[in-house]
Amino acid sequence: MPRIAVLASGTGSILEALLEAGLPTAVVITDRACAAEDVALARGVPVRRVERASFGPDFDRNAYTCDVVEVLAPYGVSVVAMAGFGTVLGEAIHRAYSGRVLNTHPSLLPAFKGWHAVADALAAGVDETGCTVHVATLEVDDGPVLAQEVVEVLPGETVKTLHERIKRVERRLYPATVRRFLESLEEASA
Repeated sequence: MPRIAVLASGTGSILEALLEAGLPTAVVITDRACAAEDVALARGVPVRRVERASFGPDFDRNAYTCDVVEVLAPYGVSVVAMAGFGTVLGEAIHRAYSGRVLNTHPSLLPAFKGWHAVADALAAGVDETGCTVHVATLEVDDGPVLAQEVVEVLPGETVKTLHERIKRVERRLYPATVRRFLESLEEASA
């Protein structure tokens, strides 16, 4: 089966779900010190930190993306799985892994794109939202949808409670979708 790289920035709960599913993970890339590094190391997965030096207007997204692609190159991965990675990447990752950069997002895309999807869903007063697994593209949260699952918005819901319920779905749906994607790549190359 083709191997993946996981890009993570946070607690590592999505990364942990991918690893627990037994997905062949060659490396974890982080953009800052984070708990995801500990999750990977505890499972014996190499971690490479490509530190993001700036979060201001001087951030060079293209140069940073080229650095990520360069770090990934020796690992021979076929698919890049974003797992709460806090940096939007530029064109170089999409050239290197065309159609093979996957992401999970806490809404039913195309609704509620962007970093504040859960809060935006609550502010809009919707009855349901959910989780989407999609192919990442240069346009944020706009790539082809691979899988979605609905999560009902309960009365009195907060951003924290709703996001946690979405994460429970995400930790099941994302690994299953990544596995199917890898299997389809394997079948196509056979």
